[in-house]
Amino acid sequence: MPHQLRVAHSPDSDDAFMFWALATDRIDTGDRRYTHELADIESLNRRALKAELEITAVSFHAYAHLSDRYALLPHDGSIGDRYGPRVVARDPTPPDPREALRGRRVAIPGELTTAYLALQMYQPDFEPVVVPFDAIERAVSGGDVDAGLLIHEGQLTYARQGLALWTDLGEWWHGETGLPLPLGCNVVRRDLGPELIRNVSRDLRMSITHGLAHRTEALEYAMQFARGLTPSDADTFVGMYVNDFTVDYGPRGRAGVRALLDRAAAAGLIPSGFEIVFVDDEASL
Repeated sequence: MPHQLRVAHSPDSDDAFMFWALATDRIDTGDRRYTHELADIESLNRRALKAELEITAVSFHAYAHLSDRYALLPHDGSIGDRYGPRVVARDPTPPDPREALRGRRVAIPGELTTAYLALQMYQPDFEPVVVPFDAIERAVSGGDVDAGLLIHEGQLTYARQGLALWTDLGEWWHGETGLPLPLGCNVVRRDLGPELIRNVSRDLRMSITHGLAHRTEALEYAMQFARGLTPSDADTFVGMYVNDFTVDYGPRGRAGVRALLDRAAAAGLIPSGFEIVFVDDEASL
């Protein structure tokens, strides 16, 4: 009997690039059959809290609340090295953006997103307003909020809306820690058992490496999910979030994960004492 597995991810170009080979049967997955489900990251975070999905993308912020049910895949991570979620506004960039944000209404893409977690560490004194990630630029332009926290393609398109960059949280985080900023991860439900989990991990890693080896074809597929991006922009965006860290976190990526979650826990923003479990930590499975 084949294993029927659901794999869920965001409907954006970098995730589409990563999952192209898996979605189009370019790799041999043995007796494992994958059904792809697409939803915005905050919806996936909420579903993961209920352990609905076997394999799913989640925010690292959310992972702090579900590590007892899911293990981290050692690949498929979205990690920004000196770049990440961006705070934008209609007003020109102030001399001290952190202080200028104090008390402002800021559109965020979800309360469990890592972008929101990082912004809380950057400036804890603001009023968050949850807005769908693809409507934040319009909310800022229209004056519904004072500033917006952009993820996904909005990180590249905000200037077309006449918005000014106040802060790049990935650059800020690097200045604080010298590390990359881990944003999203893929997790697998721990009750699938060690053998199936390792096979799933193999399949997803192969999908990434196959896409990187056939970049032109994978980009053509990803373009259907590239909201408002030109082919050149999509290539840039995919390069930002499908890279060496995506193939494997490596020591520096894992150090970024631990620093992010340790600092957030110390600030009281997430639970403390939870275990960070990667699939390739042999003792964990």
